[in-house]
Amino acid sequence: MTFIHKLSEAWRTSNSLLMVGLDPDPGRFPAEIREHPEAIFEFCRSIVDATAPYACGFKPQIAYFASEHAEAQLEALCAYIRGHYPALPVVLDAKRGDIGSTAIQYAREAFERYQSDAVTVNPYMGRDSVQPYLDYDGKGVIVLCRTSNPGGSDLQFMRLDNGTPLYLHVAEMVADQWNANGQCALVVGATYPDEIAQVRQRVGDMPLLIPGIGAQGGDIEATVRAGRTQAGTGMMINSSRAILYASAAGDWREAAAQAARTTRDAINRTRASASKC
Repeated sequence: MTFIHKLSEAWRTSNSLLMVGLDPDPGRFPAEIREHPEAIFEFCRSIVDATAPYACGFKPQIAYFASEHAEAQLEALCAYIRGHYPALPVVLDAKRGDIGSTAIQYAREAFERYQSDAVTVNPYMGRDSVQPYLDYDGKGVIVLCRTSNPGGSDLQFMRLDNGTPLYLHVAEMVADQWNANGQCALVVGATYPDEIAQVRQRVGDMPLLIPGIGAQGGDIEATVRAGRTQAGTGMMINSSRAILYASAAGDWREAAAQAARTTRDAINRTRASASKC
C-alpha cells in the first residue's frame, strides 16, 4: 500500500487528522519510567498505545532518538507501530537535505532501516538531493515549504523576480515537477494560516503536514479552515509536546490520551462546521 493510500484510509477509518509527534525528551519523562533501560522506547510505546485511537499516524523525530544514542529504540518503535497499528502511517521527521550520493544513504536509512512510510526532506539543494527518496516506489516524500518557526521567513518569504514568494515556488515545483509518483506532501506551519490557504490553492488536494498547534500556539480552527480539502481531509495536523507531556504524574498515559482525544475532537468540530458553509 502506498503512503498516500494508507494515509487516505487512515483519515477515513480513524475519522482523525491528528498526527501524534514522538519527540521523546528523557528529562521530561515521568519518574516511574525514567530509569528504565529502554526508557525512550517504553515511553513512546505507551504514548502510541494511548493515542492510537485518536490519530491518523505517528511522526517520530529522529534527532530526539539519535542525540540519546537511541536509534535502536527508534527501530524497535517503528516496528512496534507497524506490527500493532499497521493502518497508521509512520512519518520519519528527519528534514534531510544533502547531495545525491549522501541522499541515497539517508533514503536507505528512512525506508529500509526504519521502514517508515514517509520522510520529511529539505528542498533547498534541489531536485537531485530529493530524487533518491522519490525513487522509492510508494513511499511518501514530505517537503519543507512554509515552516512554523519565526525564522522561516528569513528565506521562505523572499520573492522571486515574478513576485512569487519562495515558499509558494517550492509548493508549485513539488506539485508540478516532483510529484510524478503522486506520493509527495508539503510541510506548512499552523502558525501561518494565510500561507496554508495559499499553498492549498496552488497544490490542490496534495496532503499537508501541519506542525505548530499545541505548544507552538497554532490555532486549530484557522488551520483547518485554511488547509482542508473539499473532502474535509488533506491534512496531518501534528501535535507533540502538548500530548506527550500532558502530565508528569502517574496518570501520564491517560492524560496523553485525553489530550489527543480533545485535539482530534476540536479538529473535527471545525471540519463539521466548515463543511456546512
